[in-house]
Amino acid sequence: MPELRDLDADQIFDVVIVGAGPSGSACAYWLARAGWSVALVEKKQLPRAKTCGDGLTPRSVLQLRDMGLEDAVAARGHRYDGLRAHGFGAAIEMRWPDHETFPNYGYTITRLDLDALVAEHAAAAGATLLTGVEATGLLEAVEAADGGLRSASGVAVVDHDAAVHADVRAHFVVAADGQNSRLGRELGVTRIRQWPQGMALRGYYRSSRDQEPWIESHLDIRDPAGKVVPGYGWVFPLGDGRVNVGVGLLSTDGAWKGVNTTRLLEYFVAQVGAAWGLNEESRLSTPTGGRLPMGLARGPRVGANTLVVGDAGATVNPFNGEGIAYAYETGRLAAGVLGEALAAQDPTRLRAYEDRLRAYYGDYYRVARAFVRLISDPTILTTLVAVGMRIEPVMREVLTVMSNLMSNDRQGPGEIAYRGLARLTAMLPDRALETLVGESRD
Repeated sequence: MPELRDLDADQIFDVVIVGAGPSGSACAYWLARAGWSVALVEKKQLPRAKTCGDGLTPRSVLQLRDMGLEDAVAARGHRYDGLRAHGFGAAIEMRWPDHETFPNYGYTITRLDLDALVAEHAAAAGATLLTGVEATGLLEAVEAADGGLRSASGVAVVDHDAAVHADVRAHFVVAADGQNSRLGRELGVTRIRQWPQGMALRGYYRSSRDQEPWIESHLDIRDPAGKVVPGYGWVFPLGDGRVNVGVGLLSTDGAWKGVNTTRLLEYFVAQVGAAWGLNEESRLSTPTGGRLPMGLARGPRVGANTLVVGDAGATVNPFNGEGIAYAYETGRLAAGVLGEALAAQDPTRLRAYEDRLRAYYGDYYRVARAFVRLISDPTILTTLVAVGMRIEPVMREVLTVMSNLMSNDRQGPGEIAYRGLARLTAMLPDRALETLVGESRD
């Protein structure tokens, strides 16, 4: 592993990427594989823990397969077949749908293992991986005349342990430093506060059911008096004697303001504890959590020579809070655009990144934001879940849409319903949509 002190002070990389999570490492891998010089800067030493549900859906598996990493993930993780959903006294086991592109299974694997695996794979492809090195600011930042991101000639970095400071210069700079994205803020990224934001908290427990073939989701959480409280819970078997247990909220406009996620997790563990063997004795870690801006609620994401990818650009799916797949995908999209700009020696090619994001996710996330607005009303949420959980075919179609696994070849109810909603939201002018779902922009 190279050290910062060994870096050639005169070197100018093609691309410097800040953050070796899923989006940054995927971007680095695809660029290095194409022969471009890449510096991948990660402030923590790898492997390092990361708050996450640790679940990989079929969309994530495809990206890992394309990078040549599925066998390594299978060796370290746990393969599962689908989702077991619980709600209002009903339970349904739903396999991932068969699809012409995506596999019909997923894996669970801790981010401690996964992120190191992908970052080291990028390094093996030729990227210069600098760990324990923090990016402290942009070099020669210039304001954008068109309202886009600031441009920069690289990033200033520091290895705190070795007390070494350096400048990492590059033709292009990518912010991939996650949900709190310090670099993104310096580049000029802001969040549309009225759009959905997730909140989640998770911990690890020992459980004899760690080999279950299903990840489990609970759509109603109840307090000790039996009253339904806002939020959903999950139990993800890890296959190594542990399960990942967590709770989440998808909200907007201050819905669920004041909800205590620590108390919510306590309620949930009490609710499912007997079934999974969860108690204070089996708890292995102090729960950790955070907020997740989602649905492309952060921007701008493109500058004259700068890009924002993954969670830093709010690419999390509002339907279900999934972020890993979209981090891999946006890292790969960014790598493609950067490669085109480098090959043509034309930085204006970066503009295609936003166009491709909109083409891939624009309609889907617009529908998802409207859906989250709808279910932020607890009465509507309770009614939809209570009714839907008793109609298994409906729930299977809902799973297909919420996991973004609709098929181009199949014209099932899920695909038809989604396309109808997409057309409706696309046809409505902004003000009409705001009236319909309460959406507004800063």
